[in-house]
Amino acid sequence: MQLRYSFRLYPNGPQRTALAQAFGCARVVYNDALRARETARAAGEPFVKTGSLSELLITEAKKTEKRAWLRDVSAVVLQQSLRDLDTAYRNFFDGLKGKRPKTGAPRFKSRKDNRQSVRFTANARWKITTGGDLSLPKSGDVRVKWSRTLPSMPSTVTVVKDAAGRYFASFVVGTEPGQTLPEATSEVGIDLGLSHFAILSDGTKIESPRFLRRAEKKLKREQQRLARKAKGSNNRAKARLRVARAHAQVADARREFHHQLSTRIIGENQAVAVEDLAVKGLARTRLAKSVHDAGWSAFLAMLEYKAARYGRTFVRIGRFEPTSQVCCVCGVQDGPKPLHVRVWECGACGAVLDRDINAAVNVARAAGLAVSACGAQVRPGLVPAQRCEAGTHRDGQMTVVGIPGP
Repeated sequence: MQLRYSFRLYPNGPQRTALAQAFGCARVVYNDALRARETARAAGEPFVKTGSLSELLITEAKKTEKRAWLRDVSAVVLQQSLRDLDTAYRNFFDGLKGKRPKTGAPRFKSRKDNRQSVRFTANARWKITTGGDLSLPKSGDVRVKWSRTLPSMPSTVTVVKDAAGRYFASFVVGTEPGQTLPEATSEVGIDLGLSHFAILSDGTKIESPRFLRRAEKKLKREQQRLARKAKGSNNRAKARLRVARAHAQVADARREFHHQLSTRIIGENQAVAVEDLAVKGLARTRLAKSVHDAGWSAFLAMLEYKAARYGRTFVRIGRFEPTSQVCCVCGVQDGPKPLHVRVWECGACGAVLDRDINAAVNVARAAGLAVSACGAQVRPGLVPAQRCEAGTHRDGQMTVVGIPGP
């Protein structure tokens, strides 16, 4: 399988200028190609091929005075920009055919976009120097903060600048097969929530960190400062950068939490079952901010790829499975319950159930995992005494006491 590794870059002043020029040239070629295809579509002409666009918008454009500055950047960057447009069109058409989730038609890029990127392939002759720097064409040797070792030498590198003004080098590398963890004996079902981020079928409850909620005071203050700045001023640009950095801190903390928790769950369990949540639907309710703050989709994606990488089993059950309505002790469906009901008593067997743990056990059972209700920390309710009970005399001899009927 292929994995993406990102490392922080620290370009100096001239290198930042060179990268900004590369971002701008790639954006112009992308927009020119999109405009050419949209013009041909409006005129009823056939779809313009990538080869024709490359000849017209790169090779010939460099010879004109209007686009002569395209020669100042690597030609690979411009070619990859055309490939990105092809990918955008392919995703759009596949969405219309039902092969993947629907996406919008390709749109023009702006120099004010929060995220800008360029990609270098092996033809660009980029390399990692012996000193650990990243050597890029037209930019020189850029300092990299290596947090770990790459499992293999990648063929491409993508340089990304995010909204907070940070630079990253993104590598896509293939991992060798057979990289599995020692076999574990436990299997677990997971029920995701808001008050608790995750509830496991063994009774473990993991508190929700609520990174966005905790940072709201700081974000509000920075947003107010941004609103006071005059549009187009340098102070407004600086304030916008502070807001972006505050949001980046929240996103980084959430991502780190997801990585640590997903790695722990995959390492301790041989099989993991989750519920396929309708996150987009929940994000349109009054709980939208809390749903986005939890980041369920990103967490489940991490669980899925880590399970595939380390030889674990990952199962998604249908979102319409009544996990919160079925008693995990006797299996009787007791009907829907409002959200404020966190503990309920089964009308059939009298077991008192924790709503979240009961749902996690049912998630695991629906996925076919071997879990028991004892892990749900259920406790039986009060059961009427039987008509015959065991009793003792003073001499210690057992006897049976008959309880007369009504």
